[in-house]
Amino acid sequence: MSTSSPLISLQAPKDVSIEEIEAELAQLWQNAGSDEGMTATRATTFSFLVYEPDETQTLLSSLGFYSGPIDGIAGSRTSAAVKAAQIAYDLEATGKMTPELLDQLRAAWVRKNDGDEDASPKYSADLSHSSVADAIAAANPCRIITLCPTAGNDEGVSAQVSAYCPINKRGSSTLICCEYITLQGTAEALERIGGVITELMVQDLPKFVWWKAVPDMEYSLFHRLLGEANTLIVDSSEFAASETDLSTLSTLLQQGHNVADLNWNRLAAWQELTAAAFDPPDRRADLAEVDKVSINYEKGNSTQSLMYLGWLASRMAWNPVSIEREDSEDYDIFHIKFCDRQQRTIEAELTGLPMADVGDVVGDLVSLKLTSTNLDADCCTVLCSETSGCMHMEAGGGAQSCRIQQVTALDDQNTEQLLGQQLRRWSKDVLYGESMEKMQQILSA
Repeated sequence: MSTSSPLISLQAPKDVSIEEIEAELAQLWQNAGSDEGMTATRATTFSFLVYEPDETQTLLSSLGFYSGPIDGIAGSRTSAAVKAAQIAYDLEATGKMTPELLDQLRAAWVRKNDGDEDASPKYSADLSHSSVADAIAAANPCRIITLCPTAGNDEGVSAQVSAYCPINKRGSSTLICCEYITLQGTAEALERIGGVITELMVQDLPKFVWWKAVPDMEYSLFHRLLGEANTLIVDSSEFAASETDLSTLSTLLQQGHNVADLNWNRLAAWQELTAAAFDPPDRRADLAEVDKVSINYEKGNSTQSLMYLGWLASRMAWNPVSIEREDSEDYDIFHIKFCDRQQRTIEAELTGLPMADVGDVVGDLVSLKLTSTNLDADCCTVLCSETSGCMHMEAGGGAQSCRIQQVTALDDQNTEQLLGQQLRRWSKDVLYGESMEKMQQILSA
């Protein structure tokens, strides 16, 4: 999913009324099918709805930096547009959105609406960059609906339709395309046309809803979309109130909804290496001796550490007894106690570390250590993402010899790649459900 074919525009973004959306798309595909020697295939696999509160793509598009579909997927094409805007406004060209650039874009948008033709530099977006939406379209002709809530006065909902098709390098005469519908208005205006939004999702096909915000149990549009979705996709790395928002996800799972958290998938390498550390027969028996757990994560979001601990406790059949949060100016620290089936006490400590070089994902695991107060047990295991983290954990090993392994960075762990993988999974993740249930027990202890 990391690269995809170049795109051709079957239909550039076109303003239409809400009532004209289906008719405009039907006419588009009718015309595409009439071209000599080339046919285009429209949505036949699933509907993908994105609730996109981030205004980045909308601003970049309105100011001429970005000419792709407003799909809420911050892939390489969006990054290229961000970099171009940063160059235009004499900012460091990182390709990553910053508060400084957002302020510049908002100010330029206001000037443009006031009639200033020089509000933004002249720039043609680079459509040679691939995005995950392109890769999704290459394998799955689908319908992508993006909801863009805006601030300000309620002036109704505006709509755009477009269609983009990756070019098949094998010379096929059939274009496999995604059709895009973008709806923009205040949260109240979008809520008012909730029935129209659900009707736009292709009936009798799977429906994915990517809610790029904290699930809002009080927002009727969220409930409506949740009722329509075969899978609700979220990314808990974006949650501001980590524990409270994770509890919301746990409630949705208990209600029987199929919830997929992209942040949970980032833990796969840590889980696999933990399991592999106890695969050797001579260590397997000592797994039950683990009674000390230390987890370090990037300060700012505790969801990964809590989900990992929930996973570990569910596999080890540990029952949470208590949870305490330690007051510290520099660190976020949780102390959690469990008991196992033999009524042994297990102690876990989660520590949010202030990092000088914060990664793209807030709250990534830095290191973890599993050990035992039984110095004769061969169970000490250290996993870390950085050499310094390994050294810190190893230093506390005492008389025990620890198995140490570094978790290397994976190219397929960024948001857009994880999303592409998730759209190929339609069933519930049982392990995630069990881990989240145990995580909720921990938070409620």
